[in-house]
Amino acid sequence: MTTIATTTMGTTTRPGDTGLDVVTGAFSYSGAAIADALLDSGRRLRTITGHPARAAQDSAIEVRPLDFDDQLGLVKSLEGATTLYNTYWVRFAHNGVDHDLAVANSRSLFHAAKRAGVQRIVHVSITHPSIDSPMPYFRGKALVERALAEADVSYAVLRPGILFGGEGVLLNNIAWLLRHLPVFAVGGRGDYRIRAIHVNDLARLCVEKGAESHDSVTDAVGPERPTFLKLVRSIADVVGSRARVIRVPPSTVPVLSRLVGLGLHDVLLTRDEFRAMADGLADTDGPATGTTTLSGWLSAHGADLGRTYANELERHFRSHGS
Repeated sequence: MTTIATTTMGTTTRPGDTGLDVVTGAFSYSGAAIADALLDSGRRLRTITGHPARAAQDSAIEVRPLDFDDQLGLVKSLEGATTLYNTYWVRFAHNGVDHDLAVANSRSLFHAAKRAGVQRIVHVSITHPSIDSPMPYFRGKALVERALAEADVSYAVLRPGILFGGEGVLLNNIAWLLRHLPVFAVGGRGDYRIRAIHVNDLARLCVEKGAESHDSVTDAVGPERPTFLKLVRSIADVVGSRARVIRVPPSTVPVLSRLVGLGLHDVLLTRDEFRAMADGLADTDGPATGTTTLSGWLSAHGADLGRTYANELERHFRSHGS
């Protein structure tokens, strides 16, 4: 598909542009940042979401339900939109929702977008997806990218590793643990690097890619690549933690995470998540596409980081939807 796009005063125009875009999960973490960026640029916005109750009464966002079992309903919810910004995924299998189902749901979403006449899809993926990966998360992400490429709709893929800023879970919960536990365990030498990007930088990239017309795949990464050990120690410093940061055998990290998670009624860190991080899958060698430095953000926000625990199950599963 070939289209022509121009940008004027922060808004995107192209032949047939309706001025309306759709974001999946506009009340979730990255989805909310993308929604804000689009509204700031003057776009009209609709969301398809599993959390319609999160919409404020005065919200400028039109809300439709996200029901993958209703293909006709999905098509109707996407009709009239120029671009679909897709953040849908599941972090881990829970209550019958696993990565295989997430792949099938994503394929249904792309098919609905094509039927609805959506001109472009901007999709948020992950660094280093691979169909050959032994980890369902990374294998599933690769299969979704393949489904998107086969959907016959102009597309852009953004591949972030770890997000920070706003209401992000990972760094907040590391800070919470450092505030509350006497010891914080780091698996192995902790020398695996983290190439995090601020969620607002990711949102800006998404809007920029939405204005383009050619197919593309871009790593969404920030300018800094600290080791995980350095990152933990930096967080400990900014929150004033007295916890002792120790190295432990890698095999013990998933066990410890599960035990702490049971106490918190949450999934703290899965075995595959730790394995991916330790294997360097949260890092890239390419140029930075985000501008916000992780160290600068930590210095500015450390006093408030980790004051409350962010429960992943409460956010995404106990509220019924994604």
